[in-house]
Amino acid sequence: MQEIKVLSTYRLSLKSKILDSAMLDFAQRGIKSVKMDDIAKGLNISKRTIYELYENKEILLYECIKKAKAQDEREMLTMMSQHDNVIDIILNIYKIKIEQFKQVTPQFYSDLEKFPKVMSYLEEQHERDRVLQKEFIVRGVEEGYFRKDVDIDIVIIMFDALSQYVRRTRLYNQYPVKDIFNNMLFISFRGICTQKGIEVIDRFLTNE
Repeated sequence: MQEIKVLSTYRLSLKSKILDSAMLDFAQRGIKSVKMDDIAKGLNISKRTIYELYENKEILLYECIKKAKAQDEREMLTMMSQHDNVIDIILNIYKIKIEQFKQVTPQFYSDLEKFPKVMSYLEEQHERDRVLQKEFIVRGVEEGYFRKDVDIDIVIIMFDALSQYVRRTRLYNQYPVKDIFNNMLFISFRGICTQKGIEVIDRFLTNE
């Protein structure tokens, strides 16, 4: 019984190490450029060991993305517990995202489109994120940071359209992600703010 428990613990630990190593490789080099052999060699294990845990590259990538999403959600909860107003939460999440994007080659995002299982999962998560966005905007209105006269549904559609445009045109291949966020998202985001919200955003951007 003890031996089974030890093997189970080892297996879980190994799976986690494989996901962390693979995600780092995918992010830095692009998904297409990373072979299962590369991941195995980096961890000093056999390729067979990886295939015993992850049937193919898409399943491995899928599990990597799921783990990263779970980490994002934990960071979101931590952020919500550390700040008492919605705009501080949004701005600090923005900072985290920018740091994450800096560690990822643009090729990673282009390669993602070749994996339908992963894209389907990301779309499902995107639908959940839309609900969260609406809750944040409603809260921001109640706290006096966002204007009361905005149509929240239209605002979410607009933000979504901007995001889709960036992905469709692969704008990240032409400009740094931080510049895209500042010049597209924040200009629009600033537009739904009250004077109170604008002052907070402008202070944040000045200190960036």
